[in-house]
Amino acid sequence: MKKVLFAMTVLCGLSLGAFAQSSSSQDSKFSIGFEGGLPTGDAKQAYNAVLGASLKYDYNVATGTYLTGSAGYNAFLVKSQYKSIVGSTDGAIPVKAGIKYFFGSGFYGEGQLGAAFSTESGGGTAFVYSPGIGYDFGSGVDVGVRYEAWSKDGTIGQVGLRLGFSF
Repeated sequence: MKKVLFAMTVLCGLSLGAFAQSSSSQDSKFSIGFEGGLPTGDAKQAYNAVLGASLKYDYNVATGTYLTGSAGYNAFLVKSQYKSIVGSTDGAIPVKAGIKYFFGSGFYGEGQLGAAFSTESGGGTAFVYSPGIGYDFGSGVDVGVRYEAWSKDGTIGQVGLRLGFSF
């Protein structure tokens, strides 16, 4: 747990430093997002839903093309019949990087890769891949839909929705 708190503290410090530098660039931006998801495949047998939050940075590299980086927290809500075995949630901190391309009129496609660090004792680390699409309303509000899979001794997947607010 101390490692998780240390990693989040470092991430927040780096984020604040990068935000201070990015304020002069209107193309690159930070956003905070609220996330929800529905488990897919075998994961839907054990989990009801996924709830979380994330911090994301989009760095403009060319017209309509951005490098992205994100980190957050996701809680998989355990179904009632399994709560006595594993508790009410399984948590993880996904850290991802990728590329976002705007097709025009606010629509974009995005792909990210990374790792999800379990907050549970002995949970380990999973490989993450996440393709998605979304729409940027241009007023600081962004909505994206994605398929996200975490692979480690099998795959836990979800169809996720992110509502982001840029600053």
